[in-house]
Amino acid sequence: MASKIEVKDLLEAGVHFGHLTRKWNPNMSPYIYMERNGIHVINLYKTVAKIEEANEALKKIAASGRKILFVATKKQAKDIVAEKVSNVNMPYITERWPGGMLTNFVTIRKAVKKMAAIDRMKKDGTFNTLSKKERLQVDRLRAKLEKNLGSIADMTRLPGAIFIVDTMREHIAVKEAQKLNIPIFAMVDTNSDPRPIDYVIPANDDAGKSIEAIMTEVTKAVAEGLAERKNEKAAEAKEAPAAKEEAPAKAKKEPAKEEKAPVKEVVAEPVVEKKEEPVTEKKAETKEEPKAKKAAAKADDLTKVEGAGPKAAEALVAAGIDTFAKLAKADPEKIKEILTEASSRMAHLDPTSWPKQAQMAADGKWDELKEWQDNAKGGVE
Repeated sequence: MASKIEVKDLLEAGVHFGHLTRKWNPNMSPYIYMERNGIHVINLYKTVAKIEEANEALKKIAASGRKILFVATKKQAKDIVAEKVSNVNMPYITERWPGGMLTNFVTIRKAVKKMAAIDRMKKDGTFNTLSKKERLQVDRLRAKLEKNLGSIADMTRLPGAIFIVDTMREHIAVKEAQKLNIPIFAMVDTNSDPRPIDYVIPANDDAGKSIEAIMTEVTKAVAEGLAERKNEKAAEAKEAPAAKEEAPAKAKKEPAKEEKAPVKEVVAEPVVEKKEEPVTEKKAETKEEPKAKKAAAKADDLTKVEGAGPKAAEALVAAGIDTFAKLAKADPEKIKEILTEASSRMAHLDPTSWPKQAQMAADGKWDELKEWQDNAKGGVE
């Protein structure tokens, strides 16, 4: 990370204030430091550690090109989330969580397309041919859609992750994300249950300053991930013409080497034979070594498989499944065992379709994979 998160800054923002002790959830006890005046105090050292862990995962997701959906419908969080998230060009919900936003994403997309269709009507002049009453109805519909779904107009597929402020208020969003195996990042207060959340950030989710402090750190990580992706694309664009120029240059050098070879043989045939054997072996070894290193260094981004979050990808890499080709050959039951052994929180994941998706990715059929993921629900056929 560019700048380290300071406990002092979080303390000043009031991130440590929890709820009344009588309202607490016992599952939050590992994150509670003490109780004072009938209020629980959150351990900010654990908050800092959890923010850094969440930021690392968010950075990877943003760098992979997937969208992160931010959800905050409570009054004090609306404007803060909308401002911070719009700066990094990510989708967000701040008005009302539309039921089936994730589980019935196809229908939500139809509503967004309807909004685009109304805009086209206004541009091509067909809107003016409608009667006054019809125009008013269309305008009202457009305003309603813009209010509820305007911020997710660019989200053409299910998000790679979801970030929630106040999991008790947004319990429907949590359940939908769980059902579709979408990684959940959340600000969790002392009155909430952290068990369904993949990346818990223990923090005060009621104070505006606290929400702003956490959102600032989170959006910084997302911005860094997007910058990394931009730099990678720029580097690839530069390498492409350079590779084309190198290819003819190598072709010219090869015949020159072939001409020199017979000259050495004529000078001393027995000496050349003795020297050639160890030299060729060394050359073969030196060529094979960098190839082996390159193969070991290259590991595919398994989070591109729908349903596989950063933690699931880490567990698979640790088990030796670090490429799409290996994942395509793996047995779903074996994958399930690996995930369950790594963490009990990943026991609910359904990897049945992962080998199929990995095979498409390994074959380079990215358009076909995207189409399949858009039609499937969270990687489940």
